[in-house]
Amino acid sequence: MDGLSLNIAQDKLSQLRQLFPEVFREDKIDFDALKTILGEQVSPPAQEHYGLTWAGKYDAHREIQKQTTATLTPDRANSINFDTSENVFIEGENLEVLRVLQKSYYGKVKMIYIDPPYNTGNDSFVYPDDYSERQDIYKKRTGITDEEGFLNKQDLWRKNTKESGQFHSVWLSMMFPRLYLSRNLLRNDGVIFVSIDDNEQVNLKIMLDEIFGVENFVGQIIWKNVTDNNPTLINIEHEYILVYAKQKNLLPESWKSNVSDAKTVLEDFYTKCKSQDLPVKEIEKRIRELISDNESVFYSISRYKLVDKDGVYTGSESVHNPKPGGYDFDIFHPYTKRPMRKPANGYRFPKTTYEDMDAAGIILYGEDENRIIKIKKYLSDFEDTLRSVIVLDGRLGSYDIKRLFTGSQKLFNNPKPVELVKSLIAYATDDKDIILDFFAGSGSTAQAVEQLNEDNKSNRRFINVQLPELLDSDTEAYKAGYRTIADISRARIRKVIEKQTQKKNGQLQFQESEPLGFRAYKLTQTHFKVWRSDLSNPADILEQLGVFQHPLTDDYQTEALFTELLLKAGYSLTVPVEREELAGVPVYRVNNGTTYMALEGISRELIEALTARQPQRLITLDKLFNQDNELLSNTRLQLREAGIEFAVI
Repeated sequence: MDGLSLNIAQDKLSQLRQLFPEVFREDKIDFDALKTILGEQVSPPAQEHYGLTWAGKYDAHREIQKQTTATLTPDRANSINFDTSENVFIEGENLEVLRVLQKSYYGKVKMIYIDPPYNTGNDSFVYPDDYSERQDIYKKRTGITDEEGFLNKQDLWRKNTKESGQFHSVWLSMMFPRLYLSRNLLRNDGVIFVSIDDNEQVNLKIMLDEIFGVENFVGQIIWKNVTDNNPTLINIEHEYILVYAKQKNLLPESWKSNVSDAKTVLEDFYTKCKSQDLPVKEIEKRIRELISDNESVFYSISRYKLVDKDGVYTGSESVHNPKPGGYDFDIFHPYTKRPMRKPANGYRFPKTTYEDMDAAGIILYGEDENRIIKIKKYLSDFEDTLRSVIVLDGRLGSYDIKRLFTGSQKLFNNPKPVELVKSLIAYATDDKDIILDFFAGSGSTAQAVEQLNEDNKSNRRFINVQLPELLDSDTEAYKAGYRTIADISRARIRKVIEKQTQKKNGQLQFQESEPLGFRAYKLTQTHFKVWRSDLSNPADILEQLGVFQHPLTDDYQTEALFTELLLKAGYSLTVPVEREELAGVPVYRVNNGTTYMALEGISRELIEALTARQPQRLITLDKLFNQDNELLSNTRLQLREAGIEFAVI
């Protein structure tokens, strides 16, 4: 009760919505749609076409075109084996990070998995995505700025409520540029998996059709998460995972999983046991133990636990007819001699087919006549494809974190189960592939990659991106000492790696693999001064020209500057790098010597030594020449004659 009389306008709108719900567009009346329904002639637009549109789509397209001067700065204190690991964790706003990664990772990522905000009305996410507004413009509109007058990105992390007049539009504008830029990072044979629920599934599907092309739609996985979100109407106990390829025609014909390696291991194990003349029951016992001890390795074939003289098998229920009208005949149990229970819709094959299968010895009868028969399916005939993906209990995600953070209650809401993400990674990737998650959350994807590497002795690599979203002070995570979601994510990865390291050190024999660890980075401003394009006063422009005689900021660190130049030169964050001395000057040897960077000094002797090394490119700083134009000119000429690209910053 608000103490006011009836709001006539709102009351009429409510009545109109009940009569004509189809004319409302985000709480606004589409009067043309209303006229059409009422039989009035409405002039069509100049050109009609199918597609998804929303308020702000034009601005979302503009976001894609924006460039950034931002960079990533190494965070060694929060890393493990920074110099050797090929895993990457980035703390920062993901749209800006995706822009930063465009040059270095364009066409290099095999798989993307994201679990974005579902737009339930309780989600918080960054919007709008404008980081170039100046203080005098933006402050007038919102008053939220940083000390330098640029947008405070943390303050943009805000809740999108259903009361908003552009509830769906805001979410679509947030997702569109991120998905578009992420597609650039995929290899031509790469795939993206996007988790979503009913709130935005339809809109997301049409958006992905537009970005990836409807011809590259692979399918939609239904994932049962055991959460009834609609108890009074139709029970909703599932979510979706939309799957798109960059170029669907480049996917393997059956999209076979790497878990096929597990199939080979299990078959070899059976053969070895059989060669030892072990009894069938003993072989079966050992196979069950092997699968039980290595659940994540054999998860796709864990049903194959039965053994006979011909191999490992499972019981298939493919005797059931999928709809009414199947074959109806009696089958008598071989021991009780009583008629066996029949499938509800009858058998899917006639009695003669059953008799042939029974003669071949592939019918499984069960203990008594109360069980419906099954058919033997041998592991040798098994093909692991995405269609056989496992449906997992959604509560496992919380258990994954509890097992790592001993004594903790609830550090993160609704994390995705590691086994779910692991199954997707196993289907879509191979050894040494890169898996990107730019809505990293608590770090389920990173843990899935690490555990799959441990299970399969592989070296897949992850890139996780997470904004340092502040935690509420009343949350369990805050009470446990964490201040941002990025803190939780990093801590989770550390605990996974620590446990794996302990296990590795405790084994007498361990297959050599890439070093366990990850490189942590933070999204930061560039280490170069940024030209103020908004200045128009000649005196201000002249003053800025003076400032730009030394383009580097006063507080830059050499390693941070090197990382920025590495990214802007198109190298990945994990490219091989060696720091060495040539002619008494420290230099960076990049990508096995194809590029050298001299950021701390320059001399004629160094140029001679580098020319002898014959790299493809030398990158250095103009200020190192100390206005010695003769040395600079001679260096250009010498390197040009040697066929070495010379870049002076």
